[in-house]
Amino acid sequence: MESFFTFLERRVSDSSSLLCIGLDPHIGDLPSPTAAAALRFCIDLVERTAPCAAAFKPNAAFFEQFGAPGWDALKRVIDGIRERSRHLGSMIPVILDAKRGDIASTAEAYARSAFQELGAHAVTLSPYLGRDSVEPFLADGEKGAFLLCKTSNPGAHDLQDLPVGVAGEPLYVTVARLGRSWNTRNNLGLVVGATQPEAMARVRQAAPELWFLAPGIGAQGGELEPALRAGLRRDGRGLLLPVSRAIARAADPGQAAAALRDEIVSIQYRLAGSGRA
Repeated sequence: MESFFTFLERRVSDSSSLLCIGLDPHIGDLPSPTAAAALRFCIDLVERTAPCAAAFKPNAAFFEQFGAPGWDALKRVIDGIRERSRHLGSMIPVILDAKRGDIASTAEAYARSAFQELGAHAVTLSPYLGRDSVEPFLADGEKGAFLLCKTSNPGAHDLQDLPVGVAGEPLYVTVARLGRSWNTRNNLGLVVGATQPEAMARVRQAAPELWFLAPGIGAQGGELEPALRAGLRRDGRGLLLPVSRAIARAADPGQAAAALRDEIVSIQYRLAGSGRA
């Protein structure tokens, strides 16, 4: 059985990319505040950017705001990514950004929703309720999860930086260590914001082999080179960089995605040549 991250790494190789395209249909970016407009917006973005995408990350909230029609639109977007993948001859992973986190029986229902009903390949999760709340998402090694570890928002420090344990290490480092121990099927990664490269480097030290989903590049102020320097594994991989608004709002989203993908590759080579990645 193929693991989620084996699947992801194959797509990374096929696309020569670590770029994850965020699908966040903000109402202000739509011609009308409807689920149908959100669907058209996202399908157009998928069509334009798929060749450069290591993964797509639809944010459930931007679809749920439209009620049942929005949920249907989300499923159709995921189906559209699958269809575009077949056209390219390389399946593109879909990471559902839903930040689920609940007791085990409820988590089982959330997992069925994400993986069976919507057809996503991975989902973002809160680790706050512990391992039993995460395990239903990890039971099938072909499906993946990214645990919220050190997020990119300004209020992240309210809880994530709190010292814990005898050593007094930040809570986010403890989450990284837990994530590493829970990754028994090669299908668990961490969400680590690109806005705080020092924290990212500390998480990389605690979890040297895990994949990171690193939001925050562009609109939130994160910069590519510091994030890549802090977050890449020794093999030059292990880091997905989600970008949404900077691509979706560009005059030519396909060209913007290609330029960003190429810039990432250039930095990867430079860091590899300097022995820093």
